[in-house]
Amino acid sequence: MTSSGTTSAAGGPSRGDSWNAAWELLLPAAAAPARQRGRALQSALRDAVRSGRLAAGTRLPSSRELAADLGVSRGLVTEAYEQLTAEGYLRSDRGAGTWVGDAARAAVRGARDLAPRAPGAQVDFRAGTPDLSLFPRAAWAATHKSVLARLPHRALGYPDPRGLPELRTALASLLTRRRGVVADPESLVVCSGVAQAMTLLGFVLHGHGLRTVGVEDPGSPEHGPLFSAAGLSMTALPLDDEGLATGPLEGSGVRAVVTTPAHQFPTGIEYSARRRAELLDWARSVDGLIVEDDYDGDFRYDRAPVGALQGLDPEHVAYTGSVSKSLAPGLRLGWLVVPAHLVDEVVERKRTMDLGNPAIDQALLAEFVDRGGYDRQLRRCQRAYRERRDTLVAALAEHFPGSQVSGIAAGLHIIAALPEHYGPEARFLEGAAGAGVAVRPLADYRTVSAEETGVRLVLGYAHLAPSDIVRGVRLMAEAAHPGP
Repeated sequence: MTSSGTTSAAGGPSRGDSWNAAWELLLPAAAAPARQRGRALQSALRDAVRSGRLAAGTRLPSSRELAADLGVSRGLVTEAYEQLTAEGYLRSDRGAGTWVGDAARAAVRGARDLAPRAPGAQVDFRAGTPDLSLFPRAAWAATHKSVLARLPHRALGYPDPRGLPELRTALASLLTRRRGVVADPESLVVCSGVAQAMTLLGFVLHGHGLRTVGVEDPGSPEHGPLFSAAGLSMTALPLDDEGLATGPLEGSGVRAVVTTPAHQFPTGIEYSARRRAELLDWARSVDGLIVEDDYDGDFRYDRAPVGALQGLDPEHVAYTGSVSKSLAPGLRLGWLVVPAHLVDEVVERKRTMDLGNPAIDQALLAEFVDRGGYDRQLRRCQRAYRERRDTLVAALAEHFPGSQVSGIAAGLHIIAALPEHYGPEARFLEGAAGAGVAVRPLADYRTVSAEETGVRLVLGYAHLAPSDIVRGVRLMAEAAHPGP
């Protein structure tokens, strides 16, 4: 290899070492097939600059010298130099050669995975995740193949921002049949899960002059940040045994409130019929909006699920849900049924946000629902989750005598109140973590702190095999009662 460029552009010390270090990156480009060689050389030079292997200020060999060293045509090297000079990676001074420019910075290598996990935990009782191994891969793949075979070319263009008509129709029928929702396909918007539904509503409410939204306390920690992103602040509203306490709600001055009436998260209670009626009376009196998050309303183990609150007053309740608990959160598919007077604003905000959800995914879910696959999946999950809940309750009774499980037999988590002698709570949680068990206390879900007696845990079970549930409870018990 030649050793051109032994002085810097300013006549300073040599940068030859930098060029030598980058040389090996160019050799595979020279060995590429003839039609790909030019592009490969440009990519290799670009990568050498980005990675810092070719430092700013390094003088490159002349096109003739580099071509001879690599065994390629001079024109190919000249073209590569000209392309990278145009992009800003190199600079060329007339009569002084080609140099590495100083515009590029070394790229950060590697891609981090920020998905929520509990590193090092043997058993993870944190709530909110279904059993992803129950995802119906074979049925989903067959439906995907069927959809691709019949989907017209025009369907691959930009979709209706509300969602494909066939999916909105299928979801409207499903929600009416299973959850008692008054669901007109024209008022239903397909969205990227409940998270996007909340954000869409937040922007629309902000446009109507609202600056505060009420949230349940304790409640989902996700609601606050989602509305905050739309410029709204949160007012924490307490619960009683029947649901959201109406006295504090009426005195708060808010005109919009987020609720989980079918199965409150995290306490697990079901709103009473009286409280549901009182909430609707409040919404009518202030011309307000109730946002109903029906995150796991399909899963009830002791009786049929109570119908959605939205069915009683579609003009004062916005209803949202998703397939995150029934299929998989990674699909990012959900729905939002909004009062008629808000539809146009929600749809326009959805359009400007992302132009609509992927058409193929929507068509796939529509066929999966229409052909009964979704109902079969719900029945499959229902059986598995009921068994796991029963296993968890039995394990708590065996290893933590005197513990109490509150809330209805539904959903993907329970609240377990342990006797006072297992406290203080901080010490119990420290012991559980040391035993390799990830668990969160009820206090983590409170906006306004409250004095807790004993240890109150929010235990998710849907994603755990029965054997892991028993093992996790046993590990916590051993940590709470260390041996001699």
